[in-house]
Amino acid sequence: MRAMQFRAARQPLICAEVPDPSAGPGQVVIKVAACGVCRTDLHILDGELAEPKLPLVPGHEIVGRVVALGPEVSGFSIGDRVGIPWLAWACGACHRCLAGDENLCDQARFTGYDTDGGYAEFAVADHRYCFLLPRNIDDVAAAPLLCAGLIGYRAFRLAGPVETLGIYGFGAAAHILVQVAVSQGIMVFAFTREGDGLAQGFALQLGASWAGPSTALPPVPLDAAIIFAPVGELVPLALSAVRKGGRVVCAGIHMSDIPTFPYRLLWGERSISSVANLTRRDAVAFFQLLEAVPVTIHPVPYDLEHANEALADLRAGRINGAAVLTMRKV
Repeated sequence: MRAMQFRAARQPLICAEVPDPSAGPGQVVIKVAACGVCRTDLHILDGELAEPKLPLVPGHEIVGRVVALGPEVSGFSIGDRVGIPWLAWACGACHRCLAGDENLCDQARFTGYDTDGGYAEFAVADHRYCFLLPRNIDDVAAAPLLCAGLIGYRAFRLAGPVETLGIYGFGAAAHILVQVAVSQGIMVFAFTREGDGLAQGFALQLGASWAGPSTALPPVPLDAAIIFAPVGELVPLALSAVRKGGRVVCAGIHMSDIPTFPYRLLWGERSISSVANLTRRDAVAFFQLLEAVPVTIHPVPYDLEHANEALADLRAGRINGAAVLTMRKV
């Protein structure tokens, strides 16, 4: 099969022919239709997440159809359309797993990092960590839901009940989350790079009440802020924008160092928290929500062989919406 392989940090992916995967016990093989391109993939390629398997097929926003079932698989049939997310496996026996926090399992494995992912024509996954997807969303649009959507939803839940919400970094996750929040009557304030009028206009188009640079204060205090951009300097800026008792949620898997800041920004029972991975419970709740909430995904498709171009465009901030690889032969 065709696959885009990662072989060394800070090097382009290589288009290679590799063996088709086979289904072991409890596994399913998926014929990939689409795979989202996530900022986490950039962190892996840049060596910021430093211990991937090598060589590696990246990609953890995978949509496809089941073509093979291993022994001990239940709940899926050949031809089912499924999604494969970042969380590939958890031990199920540690204190965190037993408490329902499988996202914090120390033994957890992750798709496109510990196991090969979806930058390929086929992928194999543990059936317990795959999900049937909403029927009203097509393959290419569904791919970003598997991480951008799920992590955005988990961050949204951790932000708590809010009437005003700030979103710092208006990329794939933010463009989904703003629609969910607005559907619940929440006022959303979008913060982007200085001078990024395209992203600000996109945020307003999707229902944000205000959009401006990250250095600006919103017109009203925020009940909470979610930071999707991997920029530590945004933490004190977000703290300065939230009211007393407000929360700043850092939603990235990697972030540059947070600079020192005066205690007065944290005082007033403000808090900072992070989001780590996702649980299967998050996925079930999120996909149920999408059955009722009309969310429009804005995918930007690339052929599989153009994965390096997609990653470069993501790095440069040239994508309004979500980059998605498709498996059409060129």
